[in-house]
Amino acid sequence: MKFTFLINLCAHSLAIITILYPLSVDALSHYWVGVPKSEYGEQFWDNKSLQHNQDGSIRVLSKFVPKSNSEITQDILYTMDINCSQSSFRDVAVGTNKFNEFENKNSKWSDPDGDALILSVINQVCTFSKNHEAS
Repeated sequence: MKFTFLINLCAHSLAIITILYPLSVDALSHYWVGVPKSEYGEQFWDNKSLQHNQDGSIRVLSKFVPKSNSEITQDILYTMDINCSQSSFRDVAVGTNKFNEFENKNSKWSDPDGDALILSVINQVCTFSKNHEAS
């Protein structure tokens, strides 16, 4: 009787602890790195999401936070590929509520065309990747 009581007590205690203190999932958390702001807003990239593609490009999650938020202008979430040797990028997927909400299967490589936010993301991601390859 006492043994069953102890087992039930432990099981209930574990259930309460799990509910009150849920386990954090590292794979789902982001580590956002900001680039210098522009007149349009801010751009961040997630250094935990960095992946090397077979073609040598780098895939990373990024988000744009407009200077003023409203229903029309809201955060935009990107999954983007970066070609460091060409300083080019392509948006493979876009979303406003979650990543990869809308896939862009025919995404073509683009020149940042002087966009300071995208250029900064490309430079930071390529530098970060190069430094982590060396270590």
